[in-house]
Amino acid sequence: MRRSLAPSQLAKRKPGGDGSEDDEDWHPEATPKKRKPGSESQSWECYVSPFRKPLAQLTNRPHCLDSSKHEAFIRSILSKPFKVPIPNYQGSLGLRALGIKRTGVRSALHDPFEEGALVLYEPPPLSAHDQLKIDKDKVPIHVVVDPVLSRVLRPHQREGVKFLWECVTNRRIPGSHGCIMADEMGLGKTLQCITLMWTLLRQSPDGKPEIDKAMVVSPSSLVKNWYNEVGKWLGGRIQPLAIDGGSKDEIDRKLAGFMNQRGLRVPSPILIISYETFRLHAEVLQKGSVGLVICDEGHRLKNSENQTYQALDGLNTPRRVLISGTPIQNDLLEYFSLVHFVNSGILGTAQEFKKHFEIPILKGRDADASEVERHKGEERLKELISIVNRCLIRRTSDILSKYLPVKIEQVVCCRLTPLQTELYKHFLKQAKPAEELKEGKISVSSLSSITSLKKLCNRGSPANFTKPQWFPGLVCSSDPALIYEKCVEEEEGFAGALELFPAGYSPKSLEPQLSGKMLVLDYILAVTRSTSNDKVVLVSNYTQTLDLFEKLCRTRRYLYVRLDGTMSIKKRAKIVERFNSLSSPEFVFMLSSKAGGCGLNLIGANRLIMFDPDWNPANDEQAMARVWRDGQKKTCYIYRLLSTGTIEEKIFQRQTHKKALSSCVVDEEQDVERHFSLGELKELFTLNETTASDTHDKIKCRRCVNGHQVKPPPEGSDCTSDLSQWNHCADKRGLQDSVLKATWDAAVTFTFHHHSHEEQRGIP
Repeated sequence: MRRSLAPSQLAKRKPGGDGSEDDEDWHPEATPKKRKPGSESQSWECYVSPFRKPLAQLTNRPHCLDSSKHEAFIRSILSKPFKVPIPNYQGSLGLRALGIKRTGVRSALHDPFEEGALVLYEPPPLSAHDQLKIDKDKVPIHVVVDPVLSRVLRPHQREGVKFLWECVTNRRIPGSHGCIMADEMGLGKTLQCITLMWTLLRQSPDGKPEIDKAMVVSPSSLVKNWYNEVGKWLGGRIQPLAIDGGSKDEIDRKLAGFMNQRGLRVPSPILIISYETFRLHAEVLQKGSVGLVICDEGHRLKNSENQTYQALDGLNTPRRVLISGTPIQNDLLEYFSLVHFVNSGILGTAQEFKKHFEIPILKGRDADASEVERHKGEERLKELISIVNRCLIRRTSDILSKYLPVKIEQVVCCRLTPLQTELYKHFLKQAKPAEELKEGKISVSSLSSITSLKKLCNRGSPANFTKPQWFPGLVCSSDPALIYEKCVEEEEGFAGALELFPAGYSPKSLEPQLSGKMLVLDYILAVTRSTSNDKVVLVSNYTQTLDLFEKLCRTRRYLYVRLDGTMSIKKRAKIVERFNSLSSPEFVFMLSSKAGGCGLNLIGANRLIMFDPDWNPANDEQAMARVWRDGQKKTCYIYRLLSTGTIEEKIFQRQTHKKALSSCVVDEEQDVERHFSLGELKELFTLNETTASDTHDKIKCRRCVNGHQVKPPPEGSDCTSDLSQWNHCADKRGLQDSVLKATWDAAVTFTFHHHSHEEQRGIP
């Protein structure tokens, strides 16, 4: 029987000794012999290669390893550390595993002992005995502002953030969680509030966020600005929700989504919305709760009876911050509304406040007040200040002197032209509005006369003017072209006035020489353009005055841009950015103060001209702060133009009275002079043709002799001081501004001026 010569069979046979002995002496032939055809009977020999290994014997029994080796192998697998499955990952693996409670004492989110750290809360020290007894999960921890923000905060801003945090966390007034940020323009109120929001959203002494959501309510023109500021300072750390347009259903859906967010880490914890949108969608927002609400330009809430105030007051949030650089605008009762909104009840009811504070204080500030009334007013003022200062922080712009160039502010009285004088006298003679005034009140029948006077002075109407009013309705500016049509139609007060215009006069042509203020403006622009590379901002309350500016710029071939109420929010941001560019060719920026002067940064210009005054000093202050802001590199010049001896000076005097009131209550200045009696402020319908400045006459200046200053302003005074402490110039010799010097002979009669810095008093 033939045996198989397969290698596997040979391997089986070897151990048994059945293998052929020839295998051991095998030598391969150089050339194997070929089989001859037909020799099938001849056997074929097959040999095993020495290079092949025999296969291992197969058995059914398992191969058992040593148990100690097995255990060691398993332990080596389990002991390998976790590796993050990200290529080249270098970050920390963290100390906390998922699902495992952290052990040990809680720690602050940021290092409170780092150099420059801003610590808002420091837990009380614990004795060794207390440390053993206290629950580690209840130990209060430091609250430290994120270093990303604390590194950019200036000293006064660090102080402001700490004040805000203490107010909204109930640490200054028991039971109250609100405050008023009343810093003047340019001191970084927005950055301070962003720092407050970010801190509350991230940490608290309890080791968890203080709030889960925050809301910012602002004028519509500032919604985009707030969104950009949050992105600028916080980067991608947070994603705010800004709502500045859309259909009602779309806005309702977004607001409902915001209010329904819950948990420690909500996707969009900050909502930025305009006052108008909030009022229209208040029902959606009042269904839930918000940890913090910030009201920018909060003086909009001065009237507790309006719909916006009521809607915001109905919001379910105890923490309320109101931002307003000018908390007192017209009277103390409006001031009460602001304080009552953030901390209800600390000043009592409106009636209690008026009886206990407002009436005694105003009587004591009147120039005709008796000694008893003055003393009582000062006592009530001190009491009011002591209460309000616990929830109000106020820093003036003199802090900016460390960071900004000097600002020279100038009040320029401009002589009326003969045509203006005759038109003014003609109207007063025909309409006789002064005869209808009775004890400072105006009858319904005389409203038409007031409206006519308004049209005489300037036909342009402000954006929010809806009906004739007492103080707000009266305005004054300066060009006969604005009332020419009224003279043609011989409306009330203008009958026969057409004869006063020169022969061949056309309202379509530009004739600056017929208006004192337009003449001064024309000179200022021409001198500035020819002697420097400065840019100019022109501000007016009225659209028709802006039309005159446009006509002047086209005639003089000045490149300009114009921003008024007709411009969309998105377009405003673009033209502001372009104007501020160093390569921008525009020379003039025309701005309607009613259409969004608040919040704009126009540091591309360093000269600003306020063409007409507003009854509300806050509007003028807001507009004048557009150029003297962070980022400004050049000396700033502010011009406030007034028509000498007219109602414009009366408006300015009324502003001075309001600012003095604000200084008493908010700035705590006890030495503000009592210049004007309230009776004098009612003398609106008169024209003083003989004075160089009716305002200078009213303040009863002791530093001037025969209208000329003989004693300099008090040491330490600046442009934030009372007007009596400014420089008074009846001629151009005492002026610091070379442009105004060159303009003086055009139509200037008197100038008040002062600077913001002592260091740069000698600027040319």
